[in-house]
Amino acid sequence: MTILESRNSIIPGGAPLKIAILLNSYRSPFIHEIRDSYIRSLAQVTQHPNIQLFFFYPADNFKQENDLPDLSRDEYDLIVIGGGNADPRKRHAWILRVHKFILDTVKNYPQQKICGICWGHQTIGMLFGGEVIDLEVPELGVTEAALTPLGQKFFAPPHHHRALHSKAHGIGGGRKVLSLQQHHRRALGTAPKGFLELLVGNQAFVSHNNAILTFQGHPEKDARCARLRVADAVRWYNLNKTGGSDGESGSSESEEEERMTVLGRVQRDMERHHDGVEVWGRVLDWVKEGASGANHEAAHPHHGGSMHL
Repeated sequence: MTILESRNSIIPGGAPLKIAILLNSYRSPFIHEIRDSYIRSLAQVTQHPNIQLFFFYPADNFKQENDLPDLSRDEYDLIVIGGGNADPRKRHAWILRVHKFILDTVKNYPQQKICGICWGHQTIGMLFGGEVIDLEVPELGVTEAALTPLGQKFFAPPHHHRALHSKAHGIGGGRKVLSLQQHHRRALGTAPKGFLELLVGNQAFVSHNNAILTFQGHPEKDARCARLRVADAVRWYNLNKTGGSDGESGSSESEEEERMTVLGRVQRDMERHHDGVEVWGRVLDWVKEGASGANHEAAHPHHGGSMHL
């Protein structure tokens, strides 16, 4: 499958899946690499060869023109609320615009399929009554999360043979976990209302009406993209050169060894096998499943509010 690199990536052929992707990283020097990682990962989902991508950049569009999908004009099979580098609890204008877009979409287009990833997972969870918390230990690299009983069914046959089929990783042999790239220092501390848990620890949810799916992990990230942010471990794990030896400034030899050891471990974790492409396969299968069309009521369109599914 070929996905062209542009804001409106067009695939020749009939009836492609149309996916709108919101890239919510504020002034990120890696924004184009993040976009390309979506393209690379989705290009590997062989059971859906025709995909059309539309990228939006609400965090960096200060003119507020065309920075969000216009659902009154355009139809999408899936809207992805992607990762971001800002606290979703903040009240910056662009964050509030994304909040309003999500709430308006759920209210006015109740059967629209939405997938939240990392920042999007936290943002959607918060808008539906969940609590975003700061982690004592941030997560970087590929980690495993246990599937709930519902999650095992969600990722089981008849989708299993088309999506999670990696015998090398053991998923086909009855494994009860998913492995995804992680890159976050915040998480959902409580579950959102109207959602069912797919991964333990509030790491993945599906809404009761089957219209919204969220993941704390990054199915779109491959090792190439993840390694661009390995230096975040320096700040997140307090590895800055602050110590000294014999009155000299800078870090001691032991501190530098620890720093390099941690950075090496994080990079190795980023290069581990993960289920990102297989998860995308299941997500795109899910897009073709119907939503219930249940009534939606926006209680308070701001963080801390809730919406009932």
